[in-house]
Amino acid sequence: MVNQEVTSIGFTHEDFAALLDKYDYHFSPGDIVAGTVFSIEPRGALIDIGAKTAAYIPIQEMSINRIDSPEEVLQSNETREFFILTDENEDGQLTLSIRRIEYMRAWERVRQLQAEDATVRSAVFATNRGGALVRIEGLRGFIPGSHISTRKPKEDLVGEELPLKFLEVDEDRNRLVLSHRRALVERKMNRLEVGEVVTGTVRGLKPYGAFIDIGGVSGLLHISEISHDHIDTPHSVFNVNDEVKVMIIDLDAERGRISLSTKQLEPEPGDMVKNPQVVYDKAEEMAAKYRERMLQPAQPAISAVEEEPLVEEELLSAEE
Repeated sequence: MVNQEVTSIGFTHEDFAALLDKYDYHFSPGDIVAGTVFSIEPRGALIDIGAKTAAYIPIQEMSINRIDSPEEVLQSNETREFFILTDENEDGQLTLSIRRIEYMRAWERVRQLQAEDATVRSAVFATNRGGALVRIEGLRGFIPGSHISTRKPKEDLVGEELPLKFLEVDEDRNRLVLSHRRALVERKMNRLEVGEVVTGTVRGLKPYGAFIDIGGVSGLLHISEISHDHIDTPHSVFNVNDEVKVMIIDLDAERGRISLSTKQLEPEPGDMVKNPQVVYDKAEEMAAKYRERMLQPAQPAISAVEEEPLVEEELLSAEE
């Protein structure tokens, strides 16, 4: 056996510290780094991210959702990504976060869902004077009262899952606003066709037209589409809660708008003013003729009369 001379390197603790100081790890707030769970404590955990001192993650930074113990999220010796939340404290220790990573990715996801015009579902967890609160991808979202389409008191919605469309996604202002009404309008619109006759109830009257409830969603019967005769105000033809037959003349899915007409159902010009029952009795027959005209390429389709601009809240609200 060959004897080997053992040479003492003499590598002291001070030498090791100096060697660490020689390397600049560039750990800065905002960085995302890999770390391994070193020790789990009652209200936090120590994480080895390769720094001189183990970093710390408090329990409130472990999840975008409320948790009661670190073990719900972390396991000993688990390696995962962490967000560096703060600079080193006086002990040289960094503070980490998982919640911030989940938060950023949640906003990225809801922006993608908004771009896809997706319908999402979420349960109401609280209500307030202005509307209802839900969680989407872990983020708190708000449904304004004017965009809640139900006859239930708001307080009774807690725990109920609702279909929702995105109205506003603004991470900078921490605003996530959704609409239950718009989701219902879209679902209803998917089952409707232009030229179809539907029965509805007058829910609101405005100088520019009547809002008609057709199966839980609101359509606008513009004053110019009530009759071929001139009408000064919709109040001269309709009362709130009147049951009417109307024909769908336009479906605007992008804006969630349904345009209606009784003018196109008049057997004779002015019948809606003189004898509305005649219009309702012959509605299907007149609608069939309207659809035939739509299918004839040689004849231009009946152009929609230019409507005055409407505030979205007026269009979506029919309870006035």
